[in-house]
Amino acid sequence: MIYVKYLVLLRGINVGGKNMVAMSALRVCLEGMGLKNLTTYIQSGNVLFESSLKSTAALSRKIEDALSAELLKGAQVVVVSQQQLKSVVAKAPVGFGADTAKYRYDVMFIRAPLRARDLLPTIALKEGVDEAFESNGVVYFRRLTRLASQSKLPRLVSTPAYKSMTIRNWNTVTKLCELICVSNA
Repeated sequence: MIYVKYLVLLRGINVGGKNMVAMSALRVCLEGMGLKNLTTYIQSGNVLFESSLKSTAALSRKIEDALSAELLKGAQVVVVSQQQLKSVVAKAPVGFGADTAKYRYDVMFIRAPLRARDLLPTIALKEGVDEAFESNGVVYFRRLTRLASQSKLPRLVSTPAYKSMTIRNWNTVTKLCELICVSNA
């Protein structure tokens, strides 16, 4: 049987004391559904794994159902293939992630059926502070560090689109890419 490497990003767990899920319980739940070689990274719901399933949509549904039944009612996830994650990092906009003294960088992973290209026009930006780019099925977002308090990114949580995404900072995204490319998961 051929296994494919994936990353599952859980949406809205272990943030601000809400939706607390232990990574050990998460691993047990996912292993129980037959996922292989699980590795968690930090406490915000990033899990690398292997599966014989080839559909990210089918995996998302199965994982959400299992998590909702066992750990977190209404769980929402985004499943990303190893290939997509590699593209997100390797084909990021020119200079994205390069000047961490000047900018904060985030990547918005979008839950189907919403698509990044449809979401981008709905994201409010503060001119001279925020910039957003759509590519590789994600939205890349950067904001000036010195004016971060003026960024409109925090206001995104009050929009309907926010329920269809999960956000990771660039350091986490690049570390996950590194892990998925060298690990057994």
